[in-house]
Amino acid sequence: MYTIADTEILLEEGVISQTAARIIEARARSTMVTLAINAVLCTGIVFATFGLIFWLADAMLVAVSGILLAGAGLLTLRQGPALYAMFGNAASLIGAGMLIGGAGFELAGNFESIAGPVMAIAGAVVAVPVAWAMHHNRLTTRFVTGAVTLMALALHLTGVGYLVHESGASGLPVAAFWLYAAAAIAGAGWFTDVRLVSALAIVPFAQALDTGTFYFHAAYVFYSPEPTLSIMQMCALVVLMVLVARRTPERTARHARIHLIMAFIVASLCALVGSLWGDVVGETIWGPGSAMHRSGLSYEDWRDSLAAFRDTALTVHENVFTIVWALSLAGIIFWSAHKNMRGIFNAAVTFAAIHAYTQAFETFYDEPLAYAAGGFAAIPLAWGMWRLNTWFLARQPAET
Repeated sequence: MYTIADTEILLEEGVISQTAARIIEARARSTMVTLAINAVLCTGIVFATFGLIFWLADAMLVAVSGILLAGAGLLTLRQGPALYAMFGNAASLIGAGMLIGGAGFELAGNFESIAGPVMAIAGAVVAVPVAWAMHHNRLTTRFVTGAVTLMALALHLTGVGYLVHESGASGLPVAAFWLYAAAAIAGAGWFTDVRLVSALAIVPFAQALDTGTFYFHAAYVFYSPEPTLSIMQMCALVVLMVLVARRTPERTARHARIHLIMAFIVASLCALVGSLWGDVVGETIWGPGSAMHRSGLSYEDWRDSLAAFRDTALTVHENVFTIVWALSLAGIIFWSAHKNMRGIFNAAVTFAAIHAYTQAFETFYDEPLAYAAGGFAAIPLAWGMWRLNTWFLARQPAET
């Protein structure tokens, strides 16, 4: 289990020795330094790859350059000293990225009629053998084979998404694609043991109910057209990942915890949307939709259908979201602290602050009594949490 400990206090209390304290500190420092190095390296590889693709802007030049770079990188890894392995990894991945990414851009730009199936098939054809090579430690380093597997998977999913888009499909087929993409990315994250990749699976999973983000000038926007259903979706994932984390080895459990944290973050963002606007459940799924152009109706017919649907649909008022979310955050903060789940704890505290700030200026800015009531309500809540924690501690076996 990963925990936070103050080695100086542990030393003073005689729990650990001076040598153990120095080892713990050195390993913690080494982990952080390795994370920083890998972040810089991977960022550089991504930017260099796409920069060369767009700068050369010619399929043949991109392909030849990619082959040369990949070959030089593999040669460095095979024949060069270990000191220069990082350069070999970088050159191999930039070259592979130019070949795979360049092929994708070329297909999408100049061969639209066959782009979807070719990318979907080619991505799978590349990903499967390279993943096999990674699993059996063949060809080259796991870093290179793992990264190429992810690149090929990205090409495959892009191709499948292209096919879905070109078919003009909507509703269930689109949701099925997003769920397939989420499962594929989650599986790839577990297979390569890269938790950042696992975390990305939440994006297509949320998109299954059209929850996502978009950007316009000077603003990034999160939107959730079905906050109630999206919260239920994310809560189901949270419960599932808690069970998985408890019943699987640590290698799988740490990926489950990443999915758990990401699901909680998206659920909290959906709750924030609901606390501001409320929710007419199902309006964009089995109802007429929130946008006229998506329904295929004239404005008058769409407006009448929307009004009729809202008259009979389940409507959740924004105040319900506000209160339930606040109570849920309080419970989750206590539970995660008791279970030593720092990721969930930090996220819950962050969203508690966001929730308080939002409601203070959005809902209760002119209601001082609401502040007083909330403050007084927090005092017995804190007392109850203290008593519950005391009860938990009393039930634990004594230290030996």
